[in-house]
Amino acid sequence: MSNAIKPFLGVMPTIADDVFIADTASVIGDVHIGAGSSIWYGCVLRGDSGSRITIGERVNVQDGTVIHLNGARDDGTPDMPTVIGDDITIGHSALIHACRLESGCFIGMRSVILDGAVVESGAMVAAGAVVSPGKVVKKGELWAGTPAKPLRDLRSEELAFWPESVKIYCSLAQDHIKSGNDSKG
Repeated sequence: MSNAIKPFLGVMPTIADDVFIADTASVIGDVHIGAGSSIWYGCVLRGDSGSRITIGERVNVQDGTVIHLNGARDDGTPDMPTVIGDDITIGHSALIHACRLESGCFIGMRSVILDGAVVESGAMVAAGAVVSPGKVVKKGELWAGTPAKPLRDLRSEELAFWPESVKIYCSLAQDHIKSGNDSKG
């Protein structure tokens, strides 16, 4: 077992066979990662609070990103999993916490998505933005700022680049696997 992939209270991460996990990433506990996804250098995915982190297919979680969740609390707060759909780019050093990212959204570098927030399919969070708890970033919108608010409608060229970004990272991840740079190889 790699030092990067660890159980928590007997629960091991579930990882598709072709996922790239950099040898300096940490994937701990109740984490499910779908086919074609990649977890890059210095990332931490910590599924240790009674809920689950679910990452779909062809998601690239770029270097330095932290993904966590919330477990149930004595005050009645329920479990809050982190659910990440398919075909998503999550930029470098993002913080994704107890929220939902729908398939086909785009998360900018150093952005923060907080508890109960939702980023809809076809929506974008700008680099450095902080999406407050419970907010919904709507399809076709770019949100920016601290706290994040709708800035403008997305441009067609931005939307057209997202599938290309996913494709580039899927290919790059396979090259890293071939080079022996993954924690599963």
